[in-house]
Amino acid sequence: MKIFSEELVTEAARENHVADLCHATIGETLLVAQYLEQKTGIPFIRMDQGSPGLPINKYGVEAEKRALDTGIGSQYPAAAGIKELKEAASEFVKAFINVDVSPRACLPTVGSVAGSFGSFIACCQRKAYPQMGKVLFIDPGFPIQKSQLRVLGIEWREFDIYPYRGEALREKLEEELQPGDIAAIVYSNPNNPAWISLEEEELRIIGEMATKYDVVIMEDLAYFAMESRRDLSHPYEAPYVRTVARYTDNYLLMLSSSKIFSYAGQRMALVCISDKLFDRHFPALAERYHDSGVFGPTFIASIQYMITSGCTATTQYGYAEMLRLSCEGKINFVEDTREYAIRAQKMKAIFCKYGFTITYPRDVNEEIGDGFFFSLSYPGLTGSQLVKELIHYGVSSINLDTTGSLQQGVRACTSRMRDELYEVLDERMKQFQQDHQ
Repeated sequence: MKIFSEELVTEAARENHVADLCHATIGETLLVAQYLEQKTGIPFIRMDQGSPGLPINKYGVEAEKRALDTGIGSQYPAAAGIKELKEAASEFVKAFINVDVSPRACLPTVGSVAGSFGSFIACCQRKAYPQMGKVLFIDPGFPIQKSQLRVLGIEWREFDIYPYRGEALREKLEEELQPGDIAAIVYSNPNNPAWISLEEEELRIIGEMATKYDVVIMEDLAYFAMESRRDLSHPYEAPYVRTVARYTDNYLLMLSSSKIFSYAGQRMALVCISDKLFDRHFPALAERYHDSGVFGPTFIASIQYMITSGCTATTQYGYAEMLRLSCEGKINFVEDTREYAIRAQKMKAIFCKYGFTITYPRDVNEEIGDGFFFSLSYPGLTGSQLVKELIHYGVSSINLDTTGSLQQGVRACTSRMRDELYEVLDERMKQFQQDHQ
């Protein structure tokens, strides 16, 4: 028996102006879940929004307080970022990725959303003709980034990586890049929503293709080092975080503070640009902005500054402190975020016990790890049907088709799970199975 009736769910959708629950956005799903929870007092299993579910990092908070006490709040922050953050970012990339990016090429942004927005502009406008400045998404991926391209009027193509793992990725990328109209490739690693992780050989293929076709790789590392199958917690020691940066000079890395330090409310991230890309001259940028046309300076002064006019100075000091202490081994952010993997293991076990399967179950050579997200399917139900059915049982999620996936299933987020809800989830999914034999 369903917890929430058809009439009540329909009412929740109508009152929140949600036209189609089957394909609702994260925000729309959140509103429906909140409405039902408030109306009935029955708690929801919230698997919709990927908001951190751990305490904020205290070292960042204290560093921000100290910075504010110095009086810096009376001055505009430099667009390129404060010296302390740029140096800490460069060292952090070296310590945990074993890649060299100079401090000058490490740029603060107001969250990775602002970072990707500016990066799309710079990467695509460097091309001489707009029709040559399209974006390729290796899906499934973060839906907001496509919304950004709609705002910018930039065209894109996409493909679901599900059937193209390993060496098969090379042929698919050749097919997509041969027309010569792709300026940038975007993916997250580990992946939002499926939590797959690109393996070393796949990153090598992407890097080789980027160099061959002069494409910039926008590597979203929002869930940095949260890949549970390997211990990535030791600075300056292998194994290091996997990255395309080992295989091409055409890259920029997006490093967010939101998940690894639970610092989401402060909206702070970094775009770390390859030094060679940072110094490349593009006539199209020079003509458009009437500046040097050099990628890095144009990105900072002519593009990113127009979006954020600089990032909050105190938050930069907070982020710098957290990065610095991580490099010194005084903060183990990998261990701090391991709670998400523990939650994922428990949640997956409950769902699979009652007939669900993991939609994206494997990387090339092993089962996917556990972490912030995972994907779920149920026999006989499409993703559209499953997302709506789960709402009737007090479980909110999003349809995988909103992420560019061609597989039938939903995305599950572990961040809002609480200990007292595992038993609740077990009871609800037991009932779900009984009702969907």
